[in-house]
Amino acid sequence: MLMELFAFYNVENLFLPDPPQIHKLDPTRSGLRNWDDRKYRTKLSKIAHVFRLIKEENGVLPAIIGLCEISGKKVLEDLVKLDPFSSQYGIVHYNSLDERKVDVALLYDKSKVEIIDSEAITFFFEIVDNRPDNYDTTRDVLFAKIKFKEEIMNVFVAHLPSKREKDINQPKRNFIMNEIRNRILNIIDKDHEHVILCGDFNQNPDDENLIKILYDNSQKKILHNPFQKLFSTKKYSTFHYKSGLLFDQIMLSDSFFKTDASLSFQDAKVFNPESMSTKNRGFEGRPFRTYAGTRYLGGFSDHFPVLVTFVKN
Repeated sequence: MLMELFAFYNVENLFLPDPPQIHKLDPTRSGLRNWDDRKYRTKLSKIAHVFRLIKEENGVLPAIIGLCEISGKKVLEDLVKLDPFSSQYGIVHYNSLDERKVDVALLYDKSKVEIIDSEAITFFFEIVDNRPDNYDTTRDVLFAKIKFKEEIMNVFVAHLPSKREKDINQPKRNFIMNEIRNRILNIIDKDHEHVILCGDFNQNPDDENLIKILYDNSQKKILHNPFQKLFSTKKYSTFHYKSGLLFDQIMLSDSFFKTDASLSFQDAKVFNPESMSTKNRGFEGRPFRTYAGTRYLGGFSDHFPVLVTFVKN
């Protein structure tokens, strides 16, 4: 049996270096403080190192990698030049209308994966105020139909609006999740193809939205979320103050769990080796992040990546 990996990683504000500020109090393009070329190159090297660690532990690199909190295609082009990608990975990316220019993307091993089709699913939300452009935008959901090991797969990569200010973004998350669910139902009902939904959902696996999407309208299970079990055993991908969170998840269609499946789900994990964790007392086991507020720490990300393992039967 051959093993294959799929991954998702929120890489925490991967922006190109900011141009020099004319005035110190001017806002930067990235929103980061003193984000220069040296820090950018360090960040790229750190992210590439994460995938070297994944390969060392598992024997293979992920065949597909969902990413979020990246800005523009150039940062991805710079990343895939580095070892262990070594220019063998392709990129699926669209510029979103997000106000911070933060996007999602998909990297794929060109020797294993063929992109059949892709699109950015864009969302507009009406705002009731006096602005001339009376709508709000958020990060796109990326959709890609791929061919992998002779199997057709439909991959969604999401980064849902954040929880903040008494969770004013919950209606947006509800709307986006409902749109994704309708598309998944259509794929499964009409085409009977594999579906993979990965992302930073800004919700834990026990959230109502993430339960609802697992079932069709007759309450038949169409998706499995192996991160439900991990969350119940206190495995977390990120933290907020004292709370451990598992916002980063990969959900899979029921077709990966059938006894006669040629590609079968085997395992899911939060990839959190000690070398990627902070050494600060009282915060052990948390991601070693790039910034804490405006203070540069020089770490990897404020999230750990998540992985699912498949076996080829």
